[in-house]
Amino acid sequence: MTDISKAPDRIAGMFDAIAARYDFLNHFLSAGIDRRWRKRAVRSLGLTGRERVLDLCTGTADLAIAAAAAAPGARVVGVDFAGAMLRVGIDKLRPRGLMSRIALLRGDATRIPLADASVDAVTIGFGIRNVEDMDAAACEMHRVLAPNGRLAILEFAVPTLPLLSGVYRWYLNRVLPRIGRAISHHNAAYGYLPESIGAFASPDEFMTILRNAGFADVGAVPLTFGTVLLYTARRG
Repeated sequence: MTDISKAPDRIAGMFDAIAARYDFLNHFLSAGIDRRWRKRAVRSLGLTGRERVLDLCTGTADLAIAAAAAAPGARVVGVDFAGAMLRVGIDKLRPRGLMSRIALLRGDATRIPLADASVDAVTIGFGIRNVEDMDAAACEMHRVLAPNGRLAILEFAVPTLPLLSGVYRWYLNRVLPRIGRAISHHNAAYGYLPESIGAFASPDEFMTILRNAGFADVGAVPLTFGTVLLYTARRG
């Protein structure tokens, strides 16, 4: 069985090791649908272009870029603890002319390096399951959000329909790791991925974590036959 320890140094090192191939594999393994998931998450925030947005666990900044593209004028801060991933993200900002609108910072989701009530929206794209202490991260997201600020979190899930669930688990456990290892040349990362999806909190459990942190209007919207969930909430 793959080690699914979420010690910050281990997770950061694993993602740093695959940073150069991370974007290609995301798009390839999802058949490009990941772009639509990000657009859907940003759309749920109802941005007007005047907001300050935090993209937590930003990785290579795809979701931060999607937020900036959807709301010209918005300012975005991306935070991640994997330095190599952030460097890839910075290389993507320059040709898009986004260096003045998106700032990428190295930091931990359980100790966000921003002031209280300093952002209007928070996003996470497929990173919350990699956080060792999700309760602490939820409290931190609530802390940095301004009153009535919006939250949108994308995370993988296992479909509930029996036949689809079986096919999806076969893909996760048999196909995805082999392709990921062949392209990234990293054994642990693409063994960790399916294990971490299976071990993640159920939708009800994760929504309870958000409510306990003080969020209101907490919901979960299934995307692409339930293989991804979009969690939304508002700071109460």
